[in-house]
Amino acid sequence: MALLVERVDIRTDGLNVRLRMDGLTALARAFRWKRMLESGEFATIAELAEREGIAPSYMTRVLRLTFLAPDIVESILDGKQGPGVTLARVLEPFPMEWATQVAFFRETCQKSGAVNSLAPH
Repeated sequence: MALLVERVDIRTDGLNVRLRMDGLTALARAFRWKRMLESGEFATIAELAEREGIAPSYMTRVLRLTFLAPDIVESILDGKQGPGVTLARVLEPFPMEWATQVAFFRETCQKSGAVNSLAPH
């Protein structure tokens, strides 16, 4: 799994195995924060960001992940998104229309020289 996982650290010292998967964490947080906002638990992004101890602008970028096409989310969860689709890349603006997103990220993979794993189903 290389695309949305910016860094994977695995240390085994007999007691400790540590995995850091930033992309998957960001995706999980995005959907959690969306649910918290939609439920009315927090009235604004600013209020939730303050509670989480992060900048509202960062929270907004992460929340944008909830607009990714289902096929792209599935590829990320399965670790098949390709090396051109990094966490930094998906936190940048991307098209909102799902079909356009798939083409956009497919082009991103091709520019990076990666094998395209975001093929249409």
